[in-house]
Amino acid sequence: MKRNFYLVMAAQFFSSLADNALFIVAIALIQLLQGPDWMAPMVKWVFALSYVLLAAYVGAIADSFPKGRVMFATNALKVVGCLMMFFCAGLQFDDSQQQVWLVCSAYALVGIGAAAYSPAKYGIVTEMLPPSLLVKGNSWIEGLTVLSIILGMVLGGFLVSPQVSEWLLEHPWLSTWVHTSSEAAILIIACVYLTAAGCNLLIPDTGVRYPRQQKNPVRLMRIFLSYVVILWRDKLGQISLAVTTLFWGAGATLQLIVIKWGEVHLGYAIDHAAMLMGVTAVGIVVGSILAGRIPLQRALAVLPVGVLMGLAVLLMPIVKSTWSVYALLLLIGTLSGFFVVPMNALLQHRGHFLLSAGHSIAVQNFNEQLNILLMVAMYSLMLRLDIPINTIIIIFGVLVAVLMLVFMRWSKLNLAADPRLHGEIGKTGHGSAL
Repeated sequence: MKRNFYLVMAAQFFSSLADNALFIVAIALIQLLQGPDWMAPMVKWVFALSYVLLAAYVGAIADSFPKGRVMFATNALKVVGCLMMFFCAGLQFDDSQQQVWLVCSAYALVGIGAAAYSPAKYGIVTEMLPPSLLVKGNSWIEGLTVLSIILGMVLGGFLVSPQVSEWLLEHPWLSTWVHTSSEAAILIIACVYLTAAGCNLLIPDTGVRYPRQQKNPVRLMRIFLSYVVILWRDKLGQISLAVTTLFWGAGATLQLIVIKWGEVHLGYAIDHAAMLMGVTAVGIVVGSILAGRIPLQRALAVLPVGVLMGLAVLLMPIVKSTWSVYALLLLIGTLSGFFVVPMNALLQHRGHFLLSAGHSIAVQNFNEQLNILLMVAMYSLMLRLDIPINTIIIIFGVLVAVLMLVFMRWSKLNLAADPRLHGEIGKTGHGSAL
């Protein structure tokens, strides 16, 4: 791997670490404000909404400027959202529901930054690495991203725990800046974002340039929709896009499910429940590392592992002891990381071949975040209907397993209809979409 690639990984690590820590702090703040249970998923929902609304435009932004500078600017926007939540946490409202919605709005601004950050982050990987190293590069990026999720969840849970909150408020330096435990936690997270911004500034220009990007928003929307159609019509692109779309929608929902499951099924407070998602993320790191050995040409062979992941989720309602809970979540994470990394690499390679680095990632994000909106909304609705969390888990696991079986059948039909598709994997260059 090139030295500059490690700067990209460091920037991604710290930015994602802060995103996930702030997510936990936002949920804890909503609980502190006595918001209803169904409001907690709204934090994730508004974050995903930013991706969907901006999908047509962020690809053009990523391909218009050096991607390291795009990453810096969008990370700065995350800092603004973080500071907005900081001031919101310190204000007093007569109506706490209004304050809850302001917390969601602040996290939505972080989502806007993340939406514009993502095409630049993944796009620069395709600029730095040849196709032969894409799976390995993606295994590093995904593994490090999930490691940041682990530590972000742990950091968020750590910062909102009663003991740490009390210590932060008594700290001589912090006590001059903050008056509540939430303010202290958010201020520390803002410093993590600033660290990511520093890494962004060190990323050099790769020298890759794309055709002049369209600036008319209506035309951008039309062009983007045509890109969505191109990737969905491609026999290889549609399978990898369907699988990654399902994975990220399921993964976002699983984050919320595990936190709620830890509180209800295991009796954990939010700081301990957040640690459970960290255990799952450890498994994803392991799976991502193992997947790094799979060549791009064999990416479709991992589809059955997705079925196993869905079936493993069905075991959650029957485990209770600490070690059985950890073992199961570790297994779910390992299966997830093992099957998503090759599919993500295949999608990035195919999208780069048909479109461009920035636009292909924007299409991917649009579909993935649209599914997150759908699945998180379904989860929030089930909470509002007071459906027990274990019943929700059963519905979730069955849905994932069945859809993966459908995708496996879909892939076999595509390959049977056109055996030449095997030779398409690994091709370099761009298609006519540009």
